[in-house]
Amino acid sequence: MGRPKGEGNRSKARPSSSSLAASLLPSGSTTVGFGGYVGSSRVEYSLSSDDAVPLLDIDGEVAQHLKRLARKDPTTKIKALTSLSLIFKQKSVKEIVPIIPQWAFEYKRLLLDYNREVRRATHDTMTLLVSVVGRDLAPHLKSLMGPWWFSQFDPASEVSEAAKRSLQAAFSAQEKRLDALILCTTEIFMYLEENLNLTPQSMSDKATALDESEEMHQQVISSSLLALATFLDILVGLQFEKPGFENRAAEPKQTSKARITAIAYADKLFSAHKYFIDFLKSRSPSIRSATYSVLRSFIKNIPHAFNEGNMKILATAILGSFQEKDPACHSSMWDTILLFSKRFPDSWTTINVQKILLNRFWQFLRNGCFGSQQVSYPALVLFLDAMPSKSIAGDKFFLEFFQNFWAGRNPSHSLNADRLAFFQAFRECFLWGLQNASRYCGGADAIRSLQVTLIDKILLKLTWHDYVQLSSKKQQCVFSGELNGISQFNVQSFPEETGETLKVNYPIGYMQNLGKCIVEILSGIYLLEHDLLLPFCTVFQENCLEIFQQAENVESSSEIIDRVIKILLLLEQHAVQKGEQWPLVNVVGPTLAKSFPLIRTLDSPEIVRLVSVAVSVFGPRKIVGELVCNNSASFSSISDDTNRELDSLKFLLLYREIFVPWCLQWNGSSTSARLDLLLVLIDNESFSEQWDSIITCAFDKQHIGPGPGPEMPEPNHVLVLAMLLEKARVEIRKRKVGVNPVHMQGSNPDQWHHELLDSYAVSITRSLPSSRSSYAQFVRAVLGGATEDDQTPFLSRNAQIVIFKELYFKLRSFTMDSPLAWVRDACSLLIAEGNDSVARIEPSVDVLEMAHFSLEVLDGSFFCLKTIEDENELVSGFLATIFLIDWEYVAITSNDPFDDETTRKMKARMDFSAFLHAFRCKISNSFFKSLSVNSRKSLGSILVQFIRFAIFKEDKFDNDKLSSFCCLWMLDVLGCICQDQFEVQELLDQFLSKGDFWPSWILPDFNSGGRSAILNVENISINAGHRQIVEQLRLIFELLREVRGVRRRMLISIPEFKASRNHILVAAIVELISKIGIDRVVAGSVSHSMSSTEEATRKLNTSQSPYSRAWLAAEILCTWKWNGGSALSSFLPSLSAYVKSGYCFHEESLLNSIVNILFDGALVHASSGKLSLSYVWPISYDEMESVEEPFLRALASLLFTLFKEDIWGKDEAILFLKLLVNKLFIGEAINLDCLRILPLIMSILIRPLSVGDESDPNVQLDSSEENQLQDTVKDWLQRTLLFSTSNTWQTGEELEDWFQLVISCYPISAIAGIQGLKPEREISLMERALLLELFRKQRHGPGSSTAANKLPTVQMMLSRLMVVSVGYCWKEFNEEDWEFVVYRLRWWIETVVVMMEEVAENINDAVTNGSTSNNSEVTIEKLKHAISELNPSPLKIATNALATFALFCHVVGLQEENSVNLNPLRTERWDPIKDRILEGILRLFFSTGAAEAIAGSCCYEASFIIASSRLDYPHFWELVASSVVKSSAYARDKAVKSVELWGLRKGPISSLYSILFSSKPFPALQFAAYVILSSGPVLSLSIIREDTAVSLNRDNGDNQVPYGLDLSLEDNVHLREEILSVLEKLPYECLEMDLVAPQRVNVFLAWSLLLSHLLSFPSSSPARERLVQHIQEHADSAILDCLFQHIPLEMCLAHSLKKKDVELPAVLSEAASAATRAITSSSLLFCVESLWPVRPEKMASLAGAIFGLMLCILPAYVRGWFSDIRDRSTSSAIESFTKAWCSPPLIRNELSQIKKASFADENFSVSVSKSANEVVATYTKDETGMDLVIRLPASYPLRAVDVDCPRSLGISEVKQRKWLMSMVSFVRNQNGALAEAIQIWKSNFDKEFEGVEECPICYSVIHTANHSLPRLACKTCKHKFHSACLYKWFSTSHKSTCPLCQSPF
Repeated sequence: MGRPKGEGNRSKARPSSSSLAASLLPSGSTTVGFGGYVGSSRVEYSLSSDDAVPLLDIDGEVAQHLKRLARKDPTTKIKALTSLSLIFKQKSVKEIVPIIPQWAFEYKRLLLDYNREVRRATHDTMTLLVSVVGRDLAPHLKSLMGPWWFSQFDPASEVSEAAKRSLQAAFSAQEKRLDALILCTTEIFMYLEENLNLTPQSMSDKATALDESEEMHQQVISSSLLALATFLDILVGLQFEKPGFENRAAEPKQTSKARITAIAYADKLFSAHKYFIDFLKSRSPSIRSATYSVLRSFIKNIPHAFNEGNMKILATAILGSFQEKDPACHSSMWDTILLFSKRFPDSWTTINVQKILLNRFWQFLRNGCFGSQQVSYPALVLFLDAMPSKSIAGDKFFLEFFQNFWAGRNPSHSLNADRLAFFQAFRECFLWGLQNASRYCGGADAIRSLQVTLIDKILLKLTWHDYVQLSSKKQQCVFSGELNGISQFNVQSFPEETGETLKVNYPIGYMQNLGKCIVEILSGIYLLEHDLLLPFCTVFQENCLEIFQQAENVESSSEIIDRVIKILLLLEQHAVQKGEQWPLVNVVGPTLAKSFPLIRTLDSPEIVRLVSVAVSVFGPRKIVGELVCNNSASFSSISDDTNRELDSLKFLLLYREIFVPWCLQWNGSSTSARLDLLLVLIDNESFSEQWDSIITCAFDKQHIGPGPGPEMPEPNHVLVLAMLLEKARVEIRKRKVGVNPVHMQGSNPDQWHHELLDSYAVSITRSLPSSRSSYAQFVRAVLGGATEDDQTPFLSRNAQIVIFKELYFKLRSFTMDSPLAWVRDACSLLIAEGNDSVARIEPSVDVLEMAHFSLEVLDGSFFCLKTIEDENELVSGFLATIFLIDWEYVAITSNDPFDDETTRKMKARMDFSAFLHAFRCKISNSFFKSLSVNSRKSLGSILVQFIRFAIFKEDKFDNDKLSSFCCLWMLDVLGCICQDQFEVQELLDQFLSKGDFWPSWILPDFNSGGRSAILNVENISINAGHRQIVEQLRLIFELLREVRGVRRRMLISIPEFKASRNHILVAAIVELISKIGIDRVVAGSVSHSMSSTEEATRKLNTSQSPYSRAWLAAEILCTWKWNGGSALSSFLPSLSAYVKSGYCFHEESLLNSIVNILFDGALVHASSGKLSLSYVWPISYDEMESVEEPFLRALASLLFTLFKEDIWGKDEAILFLKLLVNKLFIGEAINLDCLRILPLIMSILIRPLSVGDESDPNVQLDSSEENQLQDTVKDWLQRTLLFSTSNTWQTGEELEDWFQLVISCYPISAIAGIQGLKPEREISLMERALLLELFRKQRHGPGSSTAANKLPTVQMMLSRLMVVSVGYCWKEFNEEDWEFVVYRLRWWIETVVVMMEEVAENINDAVTNGSTSNNSEVTIEKLKHAISELNPSPLKIATNALATFALFCHVVGLQEENSVNLNPLRTERWDPIKDRILEGILRLFFSTGAAEAIAGSCCYEASFIIASSRLDYPHFWELVASSVVKSSAYARDKAVKSVELWGLRKGPISSLYSILFSSKPFPALQFAAYVILSSGPVLSLSIIREDTAVSLNRDNGDNQVPYGLDLSLEDNVHLREEILSVLEKLPYECLEMDLVAPQRVNVFLAWSLLLSHLLSFPSSSPARERLVQHIQEHADSAILDCLFQHIPLEMCLAHSLKKKDVELPAVLSEAASAATRAITSSSLLFCVESLWPVRPEKMASLAGAIFGLMLCILPAYVRGWFSDIRDRSTSSAIESFTKAWCSPPLIRNELSQIKKASFADENFSVSVSKSANEVVATYTKDETGMDLVIRLPASYPLRAVDVDCPRSLGISEVKQRKWLMSMVSFVRNQNGALAEAIQIWKSNFDKEFEGVEECPICYSVIHTANHSLPRLACKTCKHKFHSACLYKWFSTSHKSTCPLCQSPF
């Protein structure tokens, strides 16, 4: 429909009639938009039959659409109009022209429709129509033009715009539109007349609502009136300026005729509608506004219509229209009133002006023009000008006018625009009244009297009084006694004041506008007549005197004075700057002259500020002349020609004798204001003399009185001087930015210097004044520098230097008393570097007080240091002292190293340090960076030394804290001091320079251009940057042993303190690297301010950075571990990331340097540490820890990282191999040091050297590089073969190193962890033959089987050789070889089995004995001792044995697959041996589990000790777990039985659970335990307790339940305690845990086991049903909440709303796919196997799998949980997840099982519909039958299945309903397949038909949950019940009576 009710009728876009008239002029001006209209629905016209054109000869489709336009539904109309528009576009002109008559009829009706969209669409259609038909519209124009013109004024802007477009489409030129209007003049008037005669009742039918009818009528009337007014303006009031017509006489005849017709019709309408007076009384503002427009048009265009007969009526209506309260009408109202008053001035005599006009006018003004201020206020002066002077009394009228006008201003709530309009109108009206007083007065005296009255009554007592709001007993009422007799509509006069005036708090903007208005009125008065200012001047003087007299007594005096000051500023802006002299001569000057004696006696800062403002406005000499020279001047003669300025001498004399002493007095609150006045009075010409007089007077004893010392002024006067200087500094800045600062005296700071200031400032600084703050403030003031842009000292340079030296000395003395040693040492450094001549301070002087004085001065003059910047030592020392005190404060407050007593004594010191810390925080880095290069270098060097002092000399702080402090301080220094990266590098060099304790391993040589490094040993140096590879090898070899001894002695002599200092520095360096990057600290990279391309080119074309610190990287790697970090965890990842980042352009040079340094160091220190490699698979970072020698460990870890991260590749490995080979031989001799380090390095190099080596071993390689590796290894093998067999080995022989080296060349790679092994290299036949020969040599040695060498080292080497031989040479093994391998590995494994079982027995004994003594601490100590007794050698050897066994099993498996192979591994021979070995491995597995289980029965700490001990041998236990998982059922069964026979406190199941839920989880062992627990023979005992398991395994389906049996099913099923605590207690706690918490993982594993156990039962077995029933009743359903904490429900819900092809989020995808796979495979093993390492996405996968399997096995359990969810969004998301990924496979499985199920019975049949997910079960018996339809919902089984009975035969309704309910119960309670539920339901029917009685409680024969029959009979009534139903009845009713007969059961 139309716009909402209550909306204003007139749109803001609606134009006035004159705007449209202007648009139709042919002048070419832009057309103004028309109005719009929201009309009624349908208008009933009294049309003749001619108007209603029949729909003949019109296209049927068009006719149909035209008929639809008559319907009431606006939607139908809009659709019809849209269809017509399309038709108009498609059809030709000839086809459209016949439509126009009928369209014209509908067009008139549609324009009055209530819906604005209908009207807009009508005009859009009209636009298309006229665009198509063009000139063919002419015959129908007269019938269309009336409504067409009317529609231009529609109140809805969009409708009027559409109407305008349609008219412009028909007549594009303005002249054409005007011609059309002239042509249709009569028709337009007839149409408008018809509209004006309408009533609400005639416009609508009875069905239309009354309010809609009234709104429609108002809009039609208002639009018609506007159309009439505009039409008259066009035809009558405006001249047509067409070419060819020079005057009105020459205009066309048609135009004249139209004008005559218009006047005639206008007269007719004017009379017929009673001059439109009734419309003025309408309630509609739009009608009243339009009526004013019509009246204005009649006054302008048809004035003859206003005659004596109607003048009084019209005058009353028009001139009395000030009662109009709607602002929307005021614009047209004012136009009408003003035009009427000008055209008909005599009309005022026909009415009672006071009653009809003035009283209403006063009310209009008092009410703020009823909201139309911006329209009405500008019209007031026009209204005054249009008023007939004879009709009003001048003085009375003006007083009432201004009084009411003023009353309507509403200062507190008016808009700014309204306020501006008010004051502008007030000023215009007031000045108009003064200028036009002669209109209302006859003589000059009368005119003067009226003007004075207006000034006195209005300007002074109204506006000025309102501005100053001064309470004065002398002021009288504004209209006291003069306005008696004013009517009740007049404003009441002001009450007489009795000493107090009500103060009004006006907005600031109002007071500003009021003051401006007063000043502009005064300027206007002065221009009109000078003498008229005299009253204001007199009042101004009196008011100011009164204000000054009350200044100390009245609280609001400051506000009043502030307003007077604003008046002075406004006078400057609007009068003084224009050259007018009257403000000074007539107003300000006399006022200050009279009040100056009073001002001097008062202590009022506001009054002094007023004088200062006056001086700044008028100038110092003019004001002084007014104040002093013309004190007796009066206002009797006011002249602009009087020269009141003083000459220079007299001015200086008065300034020195009067103003300086007065302004320098310290006597109250006005001191600051007087100092401002003193500076304002300084004249440019006399600047030097005046400033000298101020300083001289300030330090003159006779003015300031005696001070506390012989040369010290009083503190109060010092404060005055300080304030004066601060203000002078502000004055300097003002003068610098003046109009002409070059010629402005005082703009140069040197002009303000004075010798007295220098001498007093230095004297104060050298002494220690008692009033510290006052004198500190003075020193700050003379120095300046409070801000960075304020460096204006009042002192000479020498004085500044002396003062800062004194301040520096005071702060430095403070640091000497520090409780920290490094701070005192740092201060000693400052004293040593400083060459000042300041004497030592006396002991009696308070050092803290001196420091406070220095800080107070520094706080206000810090930036003044820039002025003495060339004093490098002074500035850098001063700033360094500030840093030092700040760092001391930070260190102590962050980690207080003192006891409470010391801290209490240091409170005063720490308070000062806190102030200095706050001061230091305020200093920005830009200040330090703005210092000179020398100052910054000096400061940086000192600060770096401070930090090194803290590292090497402070022992009171925690090392971690100290390193963090030093890093932060170094960052602070770099951020503050350095401008570019070159300066950063220079400071880093100083920070890392050599010291007493640093570095420990490598010494940097900064003197070398290549940044070389020297090993930190005596008598030898190795240049790591430029050392030749082969040069001087023999010399080095000769010196090695000597160096080893020296180095060993050095290591022993290094004190612990030195090591700790070194670690602190390394920790700080590593933390610094993390902050600013390794590129700056280690690589020493610097960048310039050039483009990135230029920078890259420069770096590529230059050599290694001159600041590169390869030695530092080597030092850090050798340090290895430090407080809070290590090389593995911190430094190597950073180095690797930097090199891989692409920003390291010289990484090859840097890395080579680091490697060379470490390699040289490793050679030198090769004999200082024992190296033993235990395994043959890839070495890990953790195993690096076992390397004792620092250089070798660092080298190995670096190489491992470089190759692992693919930073180095095969090429680098080959080059390094060449280096190793060259180092290994010195001539013909073997370099034993190189041989010792080679195995570890080769174990790392061999893998990158083997990359891409996939060639045929029988083919000779062409590449020399490839051959080099094979030749080298063959050479090493041949050398090793020269040694004797293993049984003759001795510890420490060279043979061990050769064996280590050879074995390291044959890596065994790990697949899926350590559990899968395979050879990593492809070796040649020659290599394989040599390796096999080496193996057989050890096997064939004497006593190889019985008298083997028992040395652990020999056994270790042999075990490693065995792994390598089996891995690389198994194809060449014969039976003897395999026998030897199997014998040795079995012997090694059995050795460890015995050892681990002994440990378990010891732990069992310790816990057993500890339980009797109740001393857990003793037990724990025994456990620790038992673990510590473990010999690591057998475990490491057994690890290799297990690896060999894994390879052996793999080979046996290959043998089984390839029966043709002639390998001597026959399955029938080796399988029993494998099982025996696996049995031993299983015993290992169970023994560690039993040990942890037994320890766990003591306490958690004991269990943790056992579990943690496994982490020391991860490879061993991973291989054990791998073998356990692959073990056979026979081996498992044997191992379980052996553990049971063992007789420990815990059996095999408890052992497995202790591993699965270990306190220190070991993933491989956990998975192995899960596999054993979830498979036979342990599966049957893993969940259920043994006593319960026996009963569950018994088929109890048909057994009778004894009468005396306890009916509680709770006692029938008992879960094992290990899993019970997890299943029934932990889930709620898990909800608060982390998503990857071990306890949460344990819960998921427990449920996985439980579900696996359920799957092991047959689907319909009683054992499964009982266990399911137990789960449903006792298992906590919070597990399902835990599951969905891992599955992102919000993602699931969001995905369900999107398209299916949208990619799933990763976590949701994992969970969804796992759920689907678990359902289809009925297994969780795949998820558990991939669970470790535990991550959120893997937990989500397991959660999804568990949920899917729960839906499959426990649907009723899940459905019960789902039905309890109250959050709809959560339940929707879960249902969406289930429906998408779980339900489809479940439904397919259910339907498939039902289809396959055998229901072989002639009475029962089942049919399945997979497309509809329906199952139809039909049961027939004799002559009865029943069909049941089971429908599976889309989210099955979350939503219960729907069961319906569409057909039954011969069954009563009661029984049918009962059977249906039983089917529903069976299906919904079934925790299994639906096929089983249907089968059970059928059995229930069969039993019932066989005569078995149903249970009276559940109304079913077979129990819906446990499927039992009713067997428990009541002794009285003999009814039988299900045991479960009866138990539930007893539990809920709390009584044991029969449910039917109520007799005791």
